[in-house]
Amino acid sequence: MKTHASWLGLDQDARGASVAMGNFDGVHLGHQAVIDLARTDAPLGIVTFEPHPRQFFAPTAPTFRLMNAESRANRLAKLGVRHLFELPFDAALASLTPEGFARDVLADGLGISHVVVGSDFRFGKGRAGTAADLQALGLTYGFRTTIATLVQIAGQDISSTAVREALSEGRPRDAAAMLGHWHRIEGEVIHGEKRGRQLGYPTANMDVTGLHLPKFGVYAVRVDVLTGPQAGQYIGAASLGVRPMFGTNMPNLESFLFDFIGDLYGHHLSVALVDYLRPEMKFDGLPGLLDQMAADCQKARDILS
Repeated sequence: MKTHASWLGLDQDARGASVAMGNFDGVHLGHQAVIDLARTDAPLGIVTFEPHPRQFFAPTAPTFRLMNAESRANRLAKLGVRHLFELPFDAALASLTPEGFARDVLADGLGISHVVVGSDFRFGKGRAGTAADLQALGLTYGFRTTIATLVQIAGQDISSTAVREALSEGRPRDAAAMLGHWHRIEGEVIHGEKRGRQLGYPTANMDVTGLHLPKFGVYAVRVDVLTGPQAGQYIGAASLGVRPMFGTNMPNLESFLFDFIGDLYGHHLSVALVDYLRPEMKFDGLPGLLDQMAADCQKARDILS
């Protein structure tokens, strides 16, 4: 998959794509239905925005993203997307009228042949444009528009908001049912304070800044090591939170990979939250903490086996 950070200077083979357009935060089943409608004889593409428009308009609002750009790109690649058009969402893009966006970006800039959007899609300055407006503008500027209906499970619309609610309540399996895949946190392994190594549980530490944080606690996880000589799939237990046993800390994700020996610093991981085991706890001393960690690991092994 080719990622295009701008619509300028596109390769010739990127023009004429059939694209799905939206933010695709989480790439849930509703998003996947939109993408499936974009599968035609033309190359499959995605038009999305980076940063998320909500981050641009409300930079100090609480974090909400289910995925960073890297994680979204990895998920879209698994769905067979050939071209990822990541449009830089800035003041210039935000100021375009609906017609200006359709003409200057979609038609002249990207040269798309077909676009698919959800029925609730809005675009252009002040979110003035609707999906029906895009359909009419496409007739003017030479591309076809398909409007996808919302996908439901048990009568409930599948949305990024519903996925966030499930994760906030410690229900990763319910989130996975709406996503069509495990919710994953992806990124580079960074240096921590190495307490886990000292306790016999070396962990891979990952920064979670900018992401919507699932319920703090311990999870059974499946881990894909994406880079390095030990790339592959592993199982383990992970702690997401602020580590109350050791004072005041910034939230992070610490994953202990079972039966793994090696150095993961600087490599990229994809950590899938499978089951919520327990909330964060503060123990009277290290013996209680170690006993609980052993019990957590055994429970995670039982679940993941």
